[in-house]
Amino acid sequence: MTRSVASLITGRKTKYLIIVFWLALVTLAGPLAGKLTSVQDNEAKSWLPGGEESTHVLDRQAAFASPDTIPAVVVYQRSAGLTEADRAKVASDAHRFGQLTELDGQVGGPIFSGDGQAAQLIVPLNLGPEGWDKAGDIVTSMKETAQAGASGLSVHVTGPAGSAADSSEAFAGIDGRLLFATIGVVVVILLFTYRSPGLWLLPVISAGVALTAAQAVIYLLAKHAGLTVNAQSAGILTVLVFGAGTDYALLLVARYREELRRHTDRHEAMAVALHRAGPAIVASAGTVVVGMLCLIFAETNSTKGLGPVAAIGVLVGLAVMLTLLPAMLVTVGRWIFWPARPRLGSAEPTTTGLWAKIGNRLASRPRITWVTTTLALAVMVVGLVQLDATGLTNKEAFRGTPDSIVGEEVLAGHFPAGAGNPVVVISKAEQAAAVKAALASTEGIDPASVSEPVAKNGFAYIVGTLNAAPDSPAAFDTVDRVRDRVHAVPGADAQVGGNTAINLDLQRAARYDRNLIIPIVLVVVLVILALLLRAIVAPLVLVATVVLSFGAALGTSALVFRHVFGFGGADSSLPLFVFVFLVALGIDYNIFLMTRVREEAGRYGTRRAARIGLAATGGVITSAGLVLAGTFAVLATLPLTAFAEIGFAVAFGVLLDTIIVRAVLVTALNLDIGRHMWWPSRLGKIADVEPAEAAQPPSEVPA
Repeated sequence: MTRSVASLITGRKTKYLIIVFWLALVTLAGPLAGKLTSVQDNEAKSWLPGGEESTHVLDRQAAFASPDTIPAVVVYQRSAGLTEADRAKVASDAHRFGQLTELDGQVGGPIFSGDGQAAQLIVPLNLGPEGWDKAGDIVTSMKETAQAGASGLSVHVTGPAGSAADSSEAFAGIDGRLLFATIGVVVVILLFTYRSPGLWLLPVISAGVALTAAQAVIYLLAKHAGLTVNAQSAGILTVLVFGAGTDYALLLVARYREELRRHTDRHEAMAVALHRAGPAIVASAGTVVVGMLCLIFAETNSTKGLGPVAAIGVLVGLAVMLTLLPAMLVTVGRWIFWPARPRLGSAEPTTTGLWAKIGNRLASRPRITWVTTTLALAVMVVGLVQLDATGLTNKEAFRGTPDSIVGEEVLAGHFPAGAGNPVVVISKAEQAAAVKAALASTEGIDPASVSEPVAKNGFAYIVGTLNAAPDSPAAFDTVDRVRDRVHAVPGADAQVGGNTAINLDLQRAARYDRNLIIPIVLVVVLVILALLLRAIVAPLVLVATVVLSFGAALGTSALVFRHVFGFGGADSSLPLFVFVFLVALGIDYNIFLMTRVREEAGRYGTRRAARIGLAATGGVITSAGLVLAGTFAVLATLPLTAFAEIGFAVAFGVLLDTIIVRAVLVTALNLDIGRHMWWPSRLGKIADVEPAEAAQPPSEVPA
């Protein structure tokens, strides 16, 4: 950031204009931000890969039934056997459900189990384009109807509508819960970091302004430009804006505190702080933005939509933290740091603090340190063999056992496991009979369940019931066999969909996205680091440490998921999300450290600069890591396994990155490699001291 821009932001008069500008903007943005929930698209298609077969089936199904129609399966059970009164009750409920205004078609059943202990009704519901949000109310109403007069008969509502109701309940109030929990975490960490009763308020206010402005921008893009936003991306937006934004605030305030010890005028001190720290913060945010935008190459719509949402959040957060926060800091003056106000000429505590001492220790044996640390991280990577990122079953997706899962288990105990979640086949009407025969003869499909083809507009609609649970590997194998059989029918143009096919396609799209996007992100980050540091060796070393850190974090997380939390598996998108967040945000800390090392290397040589850089940035990087880890850990408060996994893995990875990889591994590599880190730039030609000499303090305190 140039001196002129920095001076403009911190000017004696212009600072007030900046504050007024953001105050006016947030006043206008507030009502728009409040509407973000109204444009969220949480329907199945918004999560699906656009080009997959199951997505095309959803489009074709519109000719036979509304795409907004999802079945609710009401299941009844009495272990001692259904009585005549029970059977009459089920028949009466079928009649009542047939009067629902949301009904789309006929109520299926009553269907009684062969063992005489259970019955089911299949109720097709058209809940409109906002069905995911409405499912909770209608399912609750149906459950109340079914439970009325049940006389000991257990009743559950499951099927796609029941699952949607439980999912919407899990997401209910997510924005508010995440926001308040995130603010609480940030406030506690900032109080601990600053040890000031008032300073924490300015970064929190700035982050709140950034979140409101970002939500308003995203609302407008979702409303008028087709941007896909769902509950997942909206929740991550809250965490990311507060986490990354507070990180940038910590770095700026730390440099401002340094400059206040060297300048009488606080406006000049902030201008210098912006000039010195601004480029590193901009570069760091730019790396995160570009990394997030790489997600637009994903096939999965939900992943593709997350990229722009996250990038907008980081960009707005950057703008606020480099304009509004400095303007507020210079407006309030030095007293905001009370009780430890930085005074002109006072000693810089980082020159003799904890991280300075750690740097001295590392300088004595850097090679042993980085080799040992690398081996320890490599051992943690081995835990990846325990990672089962092949998707979560319906039961595994929830932390707890909601009613739809209980109902699903009851169904599986008394009926074909796939009841209520049929395989859907749509083909040309002329070949419908051959397609039906192919479906009925496929291993894993109940032949008696295969429906008669329903023809419309030249296409035929056929369904069949799976013998296996619809979210099981056996069911996925059956879908593949069905596809092989019906695709082989000449001229049928048959396609296979349904919930099981959707989940299978999501898993495969997630693997495709991971294999495509991870290399793209690595190349992008490498290029950005090379341009920023004007070197080749340093970027290669830094990217290698980030990849090692990611592997260690995910490997350890896999062990914790399986053996501590007892999770049955991991969401198929977990590796990609954790990689993007850890690499993009982990590079932040590399940039913060290495730009300071580069700044000092021209005066003291790389080895001493490494110690100075660690002493100057170690504390603030650790604080920033704690904030980011704390904000992502908030995701674990949600009753959804996928969010808990992302929250834990990213939080653990960020702490590992800041405390071990950045402070120990990278610093030790700097001390061992020395000036060669900057090859082929001119810094690579500046004479360096020996590693042991780097432990000695420089002749003067760095300015």
